[in-house]
Amino acid sequence: MSVLESILLGIVQGITEFLPVSSSGHLAILENIFHVETNGSMLFDIMLHVGTLAAVFIVYRRDIWNMIKEAVFMLRDIFVNLRLFFLNKIHKTSLKYRKIVHNSYRKFVVLILVSTIPTGVIGVLGKDIVAGAGETLLIPGICLLITGVLLLMAELKKEGSKMPKNVSYANGLVIGAAQGLATLPGLSRSGTTIATCLFCGLDRRFAVKYSFILSIPAILGAAVLEIKDVIAEPIELSQVGIYAIGMVFAGVVGYVCIKTMLIVVRNKKFRYFAYYCFVVGIVAIVGHFLI
Repeated sequence: MSVLESILLGIVQGITEFLPVSSSGHLAILENIFHVETNGSMLFDIMLHVGTLAAVFIVYRRDIWNMIKEAVFMLRDIFVNLRLFFLNKIHKTSLKYRKIVHNSYRKFVVLILVSTIPTGVIGVLGKDIVAGAGETLLIPGICLLITGVLLLMAELKKEGSKMPKNVSYANGLVIGAAQGLATLPGLSRSGTTIATCLFCGLDRRFAVKYSFILSIPAILGAAVLEIKDVIAEPIELSQVGIYAIGMVFAGVVGYVCIKTMLIVVRNKKFRYFAYYCFVVGIVAIVGHFLI
């Protein structure tokens, strides 16, 4: 891989990871219409995802840090409550238990955990279906049209006001399921999850935050599953530096795209991405019947 190819792929990764246009749908179209081989090094793929993850951590560093701290404190309180439970049982006392979820960040941590469950289940069960769906242009094309419809519906949705304390765990399960379904090529992960958040009545800025922070366990989980393939893969040391350049570009472009999405959602400008998805989706469907 050349430096230019690494930079271009890094830019594409940064754009499609966060803008609602579906990276998997575009890759499927490139492979089927133009016969472009997009499967590169597994190490490079993981490094690109590390770059986009870094963008999420930088933009939401304060929220993520507070969530990590509260997660640790929650574990501490759970162990304290377990100790109190046994003390109450043994000594027949009524020592008061600590409340585990008592602030917004703790609630947000639990919501992310709840959302990750259906994402993981759907991702594992639907792995073969997703792999097969990318071998044809029809499914990515239809899914791109669905993405466009979701984006238009999200733009027309009345303003929501839910913040973590008002979001139900049922909402969390629905959002997580939406992210799991978005592994289908053509369904944008960010577009699907943000739209679902808005349908559940979340505040617009919080919907974007929820979507991008929810991507962290999903991306990390996928990366962990790929580690065994990376270990088995022959890697040229000369390529690692080139991969790192792509990772940096993925992070920088991803940072810009996250900031862009905040403006898009706040100003209700989803329709432009919807129109783009409609055009690409129609091209893919037509291509399916012509090629």
